[in-house]
Order: sequence, then structure tokens, then C-alpha cells
Amino acid sequence: MQLIKLVLFGCYSLLFSVDAMGQEKTKAPTYALGSFQDDYGIKYAISDTLWFQKESVKYHILEWNQQEQWVLAKNDLLNPSEPGKYTRIDYRQFEKMEPYKWGFCYTVYDADTKEKALNALSADRANPKKGCNGFPFSRLKPL
Repeated sequence: MQLIKLVLFGCYSLLFSVDAMGQEKTKAPTYALGSFQDDYGIKYAISDTLWFQKESVKYHILEWNQQEQWVLAKNDLLNPSEPGKYTRIDYRQFEKMEPYKWGFCYTVYDADTKEKALNALSADRANPKKGCNGFPFSRLKPL
């Protein structure tokens, strides 16, 4: 029985990492990791645990949902706006938009709770030009 538990735990750990607080964190899709620049010249550094919109906006990632293509994050306490609130970032990949490979929408950035962020109306990924609350998705290209 112990051997089965160890094998199952080993497989499970491939999908999740654990932070210093013991909280499970899901992994980002490979294409979303690294340094990027959007259509507007804003630069980003994105990891499994941090979405950094340079130079001063940080979102501490609580969960990546690759199936539904969203990120749940808590706004850094030092952010210039909405510190300590919750953000949901919806994202999608692009085809034939080189050099832009994927894009995102700050679907909600000022939710009081995780639940409110998760229950916000999703961005319309089928309409990348107006599906982000009437605006286009921000497109990202690798740096």
C-alpha cells in the first residue's frame, strides 16, 4: 500500500509545485513562461508564480488553469492600483499573428475575493479584437 501511495504522489507532483507556505500551485503552459512585450510596448516577466508587468505591477499567481485558460492571482500590496485585491487573467494562443504567439485579458483586477474573481464573466476568446470587456486582448511576443 505504501508503494502505491508513493507512486501516486510522484505522478501528482509532476502537475503541481508547492510554495513555502505549503500551498499547491499549478504550472503555466510552456509558451507563457519568460519575458514578453505587448502591442503597447509594455514588458512582462511571467513565471509559474509571478506575473510581473514592468516596472511596478506584480500579480502573485495562485492558480493556472490550462484547460479553461485563466490565471488567478493576488495583487501585490505595493501595486499602484488595487493592492491586495484579486485578479483573473484570461489568455489564449494566436495563429498567424507572428511575432505574437498568445495574448491575455485582465478580465477582473479588483475583486475582493478569489471567488468573485473566478466567477467574473470570462473574456470572449473567439473575438480577440473586442473580447476583453470591449477591448482587444493584449498580444505578447517573446523578448
